[in-house]
Amino acid sequence: MEPESVVTSFDASGVATITLNRPQAHNAFDEAMIAGLTKAFRNIGSRDQVRLVILAGEGKNFCAGADLHWMRRAAGFSKDENLRDALAAAEMLRAADQLPQPLIAKVQGLVLGGGVGLVAAADIVIAAEDAEFGLSEVLLGLIPAVISPYVIRAIGARQARRFFLTAERFPAAEARRLGLLHETAPAAKLAEKVDEISTALLRGGPKALRAAKELIARVSSQPIDEATIRYTAERIAAMRAGDEAAEGISAFLEKRPPHWRK
Repeated sequence: MEPESVVTSFDASGVATITLNRPQAHNAFDEAMIAGLTKAFRNIGSRDQVRLVILAGEGKNFCAGADLHWMRRAAGFSKDENLRDALAAAEMLRAADQLPQPLIAKVQGLVLGGGVGLVAAADIVIAAEDAEFGLSEVLLGLIPAVISPYVIRAIGARQARRFFLTAERFPAAEARRLGLLHETAPAAKLAEKVDEISTALLRGGPKALRAAKELIARVSSQPIDEATIRYTAERIAAMRAGDEAAEGISAFLEKRPPHWRK
């Protein structure tokens, strides 16, 4: 019996870890992994006790994009079957992007194609200094279509014009300069850096973290007009009146940790 291609675990502090578990295939996507990831993101998103999520890849490489054996099979599919597969991948990325909890991508080794899309959909990305990235679809006669909204949002259309078209591979330092990554660390220190960021996130109120993600998604795509001003005022007013803010402010004034940090 083959192992699950996506493995989910939980710890007592409210951290869930989703692990891509096809190391023999460099964690490349196939239909089973896409379905497993979608299920994992949706399941975790519905759990109030989960405060943050770490996305990791088992083995040497984080994710080498689409499994070429799967892509070869897809070449024999009908147009409708290919559309169904593409929509499944798009829904998986949307589930990652819209996860209510903060999502940290812990990245090592090769990150190609769809793996770059998954990284771009995460809230915070920490990569090993020797990680390597590439949008290699055009080399196969394809385009980075379903990942494009997330990658372009991360690196901008100007940089996408280069890397979507040339399929050049680029190192972690360049990925960070482009805005795809937030931090890099020596490979041996990668877990330590992810733990550091996780600790920082766990200091925040669980409801506030979710509300902050919603705020970013809404405000980043809107003009600063009366509707946006009204929305932001309503959101802070609602948060101020909530029990979490009452606890957080009281804890600060009383010089004690709030209940969510105990």
